[in-house]
Amino acid sequence: MWKKGWKRKNEEGAGGDGAAPSRKFAKKDSDDDGGDDGIVVCQISKNRRVSVRLWQGKVVVDIREFYVKDGKELPGKKGISLPMDQWKVMLDHIDEIDEAVKENS
Repeated sequence: MWKKGWKRKNEEGAGGDGAAPSRKFAKKDSDDDGGDDGIVVCQISKNRRVSVRLWQGKVVVDIREFYVKDGKELPGKKGISLPMDQWKVMLDHIDEIDEAVKENS
């Protein structure tokens, strides 16, 4: 008889019971540290920011919404991190983007 998630539970029980949670918590801690290293360039609105930060050894421009939980401001899922090559492409087309915004406003 098949049970949903049986294989995963079986694998965790075999050798990863203690390792899986500690790895998960370690990753969460490193994300918190990485978010604090960013330079906030501007605050677009109450909950939206543009920042430049180092992520996985690469500089990215991060446009993201933040939320407050337990008195801490945390990055939300809504947002985008543009690596330098994509950021430069966007900058090359900024006049076209601005013109399209004016036409549609």
